[in-house]
Amino acid sequence: MPPSQLRKTRASAAGAAPSPALGAPGRRPTPAPAVEQVDTGYLETLIGYNARRAALAVIDRFMVRMAAFELKPVDFSVLSLITHNPGITSRQLCNALGILPPNLVGMINALERRKLIVRQPHPRDGRAVGLHLTGTGQKLMRDAERTALEVETDASQSLSATERQTLIRLLKKIYL
Repeated sequence: MPPSQLRKTRASAAGAAPSPALGAPGRRPTPAPAVEQVDTGYLETLIGYNARRAALAVIDRFMVRMAAFELKPVDFSVLSLITHNPGITSRQLCNALGILPPNLVGMINALERRKLIVRQPHPRDGRAVGLHLTGTGQKLMRDAERTALEVETDASQSLSATERQTLIRLLKKIYL
């Protein structure tokens, strides 16, 4: 028996007309009502959703402002750690930022090609190499860190200083 006949037979047996949702011949399913306003209520109860939305708002601004320095967020993070930890090793960078070593190698090479960093022998570990900013890198990072602070201030302008500190403290409780 063809499927359309089987549906009619089942509907007749139940004493009902064939359901348009089942694709009865000559009938179209009733369209679902249009969504006028999107309900994000459930998502807004999730930490991950809210953290990601906030991060995207900050990162979008960051990307625009850091374009002048040709820095992506991860480049900025690497250079900032080198700025505040002269001689830091690649392994320490990977651990601090959660980056896989193969992903860091190309980044370090690119920063070195841009003459922003140099590699120097580690003073205590002959197998390790310490990373240091060049003069060019130091100037770039002074300007970039000042710009990053401006971005953060702009992005969090609706928060008081205390709320901003609380937000940072609470976020750290999740990932530390």
